[in-house]
Amino acid sequence: MKNCLKIMKIMLCMLLVASFVGCAGTKTRESTGQYIDDSAITTKVKAAIFAEESLKTLQITVVTFKGVVQLSGFVDSAASVTKAGKVARGVEGVKSVKNDLVVK
Repeated sequence: MKNCLKIMKIMLCMLLVASFVGCAGTKTRESTGQYIDDSAITTKVKAAIFAEESLKTLQITVVTFKGVVQLSGFVDSAASVTKAGKVARGVEGVKSVKNDLVVK
């Protein structure tokens, strides 16, 4: 009976450790908390870009990974590329911006 209880305790500990490790982030994968934070940053950046009159109608895609925002899509001018990057950098939580916007 003691051995069975000991085995069950060990199994429970292993299950708890596995569940915590499953939520941890790596270089190529976000943790659950990072995913939620990045989703919020993406939403804030999209809202900030949409609020900017000169960028409102342009085709800009925003993706965030571990606080790094990537902008991609098409804009009308080089000034719009610069403006979109500046707006994204101004959002709270953004660590850096990778600006891959293309002038069409």
